[in-house]
Amino acid sequence: MKNFEPKTEKKPNIHIFNSFRTEFGGSEQEALNLAAILSKHAHISLWASSSRACPTLMSKNNIKHIDIFKKDKKPNGGIYIFVGCHWRNKFWPYFIPRPSRLINIYNTFHPKHIALTKKSPLLLKWPTTEYVLISHFQKQELNIDAKIFPSPIDLNHFNNFNRKPAKKQIHVGRMSRDTLEKHNLEDLRIYTWLANNNAKVMLQGASSLNNKIEPHENITLLKSGAIDAKLFLENLDIFYYRTGAHIETFGRVIFEAMACGVPVVAENRGGYTDWIENGKNGFLFNTTQEAIDCLELLMSDNELREKISTEAINTVHEMYGAKAQAAQISYYLYGH
Repeated sequence: MKNFEPKTEKKPNIHIFNSFRTEFGGSEQEALNLAAILSKHAHISLWASSSRACPTLMSKNNIKHIDIFKKDKKPNGGIYIFVGCHWRNKFWPYFIPRPSRLINIYNTFHPKHIALTKKSPLLLKWPTTEYVLISHFQKQELNIDAKIFPSPIDLNHFNNFNRKPAKKQIHVGRMSRDTLEKHNLEDLRIYTWLANNNAKVMLQGASSLNNKIEPHENITLLKSGAIDAKLFLENLDIFYYRTGAHIETFGRVIFEAMACGVPVVAENRGGYTDWIENGKNGFLFNTTQEAIDCLELLMSDNELREKISTEAINTVHEMYGAKAQAAQISYYLYGH
């Protein structure tokens, strides 16, 4: 007699597209973390939408460029998810199978993005675009109908298990992509103030500030990726963040710091403000003087830093807990 095994539901195909231009970009990490979450429930393929994709990133994560002439180098139908990029003005969509669903994770404020992705050419016959935003702040700014899911973060990697005990010299730091738009030049005054008050200032993704700030023994400027993000955060007592021209639709680095139990002092502008309660799980400021006041308060009070640290960890675990993740998985797999 033959043994019959119960039929199992066939896993869907999910294709995730991103520019994948840098190893240290938030959009790239969002795409990779989403792939990791969905990989237990679907067959995942990663595709670089940019010809300038980072070769190292592609090699590490089995990311491919689309080649319509090779069967194993083009999407084969299923669910197409575009993360911070789009398919318009490309010729390859006409030479691959039609997706069953078309999802656009819109993680920027670029005004042309909606116009480009809202409707597909009649000849293409792709389904209507479903939008996912990554913060309520972003939805209010854009005023579009969309699901909202926070940009996924691997809490197993970013945790507080290896946090260093309090040091005699307070370490204040931040990290970002290494571009000037990610920095507010008003912060140069804050970094100098911190350094003169015997705080160690660690700025990763800040080589662009080399010619803009006076050298100081307590200020270290590093390129993006110079130190592993987790190791960098573990050595901080306070995470400070403010941007210049760039407005964060979410701010992954904020929540990575919070997951590691590092108290955050951040400008009151950006998607991360949805989840930060001023004075409870972090601090938000509107002016440079307010920023200095928040930093001074945290630097002088070990007990307060511990309290903020605990609340910050609780917040990210609520954001990315089992219930929240299940809702996200259900939407991407089944549309609800």
